[in-house]
Amino acid sequence: MKQPLKTITMKETWLRPNRRALWFGTVPPLIVAVLGVWLAFGPQQLAAGWTYWLGALLIVAGLALVVTIVNQLRRPRLAYQQGQVLFYVRSGQPIAVPVRLVEGFLLSRGPAGLPVAGWRQKSVNLVARLAQRETDWAERDVNRSLARWQDGYVTLRGTWCEPLSEPLIRQLNQRLHEVTCQYAGG
Repeated sequence: MKQPLKTITMKETWLRPNRRALWFGTVPPLIVAVLGVWLAFGPQQLAAGWTYWLGALLIVAGLALVVTIVNQLRRPRLAYQQGQVLFYVRSGQPIAVPVRLVEGFLLSRGPAGLPVAGWRQKSVNLVARLAQRETDWAERDVNRSLARWQDGYVTLRGTWCEPLSEPLIRQLNQRLHEVTCQYAGG
């Protein structure tokens, strides 16, 4: 008996990360790695053997951080796959919410969520409203610098997303409507 072919659906990225911020974030670990190269292979290397090992440690640590940050460039903030809206708001796997529970997207203004003491900047944020009848989805633990998930609203901090605008929100809501209709059968 012939096995039915599995339908493979690709993940559809709806909202990308802030690429500029991520690339800028690679600068400090690159500086650490360059310092490590200087310590391990520079002119003072003959003076003490410990500088080689310290330099090697700094090279490995700096490059590992760069690879981690660059991997974040491939990780969307919001995506869709097989009837699920994927919220990438924590380490590891995204939180997959059934598309029928996502009612729409809105723009809001709120704290930028930057880890700088005393810096009170505002950013434009994306808010996803979830169905209020589904209280199981009202709260989730998320990375507080990326998002807030409370009372059935998921607020993605605009600081860590591609630039948010009204046309983008309209496009997201249009695509949400299409996949919701498709998932519901028409």
